[in-house]
Amino acid sequence: MKRYSVLFCCTGNICRSPTAEAIFMKKVSDAGLAERVIIDSAGTHGYHAGEPPDPRTQIVAKARGYDLSGLRARRFERDDFDRFDLVLAMDHDNRAFLSRLCPPAGEPKLKLMMEYARSYTAPEVPDPYDGGPEDFEMVLDMLEDATEGLLETILRTQASYR
Repeated sequence: MKRYSVLFCCTGNICRSPTAEAIFMKKVSDAGLAERVIIDSAGTHGYHAGEPPDPRTQIVAKARGYDLSGLRARRFERDDFDRFDLVLAMDHDNRAFLSRLCPPAGEPKLKLMMEYARSYTAPEVPDPYDGGPEDFEMVLDMLEDATEGLLETILRTQASYR
């Protein structure tokens, strides 16, 4: 049975992308698709490689039932385009960085996370790193919405998931 793989990407892989990874893991598991969907996250830069997600991110996520404690930051690798069916950038800068690494055949796999949002019209997930608790809450809200839209898209377009 075909598996589908998704990679979430932000700058350092300690705020936005691990949050998206944890949220999407829970949604996929709740939908009974944990064995069929491979989920990971990475950063465009290796600033925090090997580190856990930002403590502020973990606190906000845990309050909503998402566990990020086992996740560790890693840097995006060029062959991630071969390993994943979909690479989702959190903002335009992340997308531009990834696009420079992307082989022509991989370009259709590279998208912005907020393309899947249902309730939010913002094109990017803002980086909460220099902000306060409300910024981390807003990012979580946006990612919950966009991951729900992503799951709906996968269910609709991947016939093997029905």
